[in-house]
Amino acid sequence: MVPPEYGGPGEQIRLAPGEQLDFGRSTGAPGPHLTIAHEGVSRAAGRISAHDTFWILSNLSHSQTYVVENPEGAGEHIKVAPGRLNAPVPFEFARVVLPAGGELLSFDVWAPRHDYLDTRATDQESPGGASTAPAFALDCSKRYFAVLTALCEPRLRGAPHAQLPTVEQLAERLRPIWPTTNRAAVQWNIDYLAVKLRLKPAPDTAESGPRLNGKKESLVSLALRFDLVREDDLVLLTRPREAVR
Repeated sequence: MVPPEYGGPGEQIRLAPGEQLDFGRSTGAPGPHLTIAHEGVSRAAGRISAHDTFWILSNLSHSQTYVVENPEGAGEHIKVAPGRLNAPVPFEFARVVLPAGGELLSFDVWAPRHDYLDTRATDQESPGGASTAPAFALDCSKRYFAVLTALCEPRLRGAPHAQLPTVEQLAERLRPIWPTTNRAAVQWNIDYLAVKLRLKPAPDTAESGPRLNGKKESLVSLALRFDLVREDDLVLLTRPREAVR
């Protein structure tokens, strides 16, 4: 764990599985303690408990909700209500945000690296069985995927609340890899994505449904929630000219 005023590796606080760390304004607490010297922070504000591959957070304040952000998750976060005990935190890298007297204070927590199943050994379907249909069939070589990537770029680069680019800004961003693009072409691909990702019915269906407001916001929210676009995909925006089709 890294305190708010981090001065180097010597100031990191390491917890082994089963160990706990209290944090708050108080400086006289027994045992391991992280002091946050701000009058807006409770004396006993919270407690972190380490487990094998994750950690839990207890909010000991009476009135303040804490937020645990995933700085690598493009806005992914959890809320821990006042008095909530033992809330599990699933992020490898997390930022605990405490509201304090009109300010937002934070400290970072690293958990052990998560373990993942080797899906290569389980990708093959059983003989004679039908293949599992993909939830979202996206082709990263297509122009619509480049448009979606450019839409998500500001939030993938660490600004989870960044304003989304306009259609004109998207066209300008995509021009190095798609020289003939223009506003109409970008808008067509946004409309196409809304249908492809089932955010709205196709225009030729019997019931086209209500107009979809906030189309770009809905696309980005869906794409980032389900990892349809990842930070690694940003390299697509720097491919040689005519790289997308």
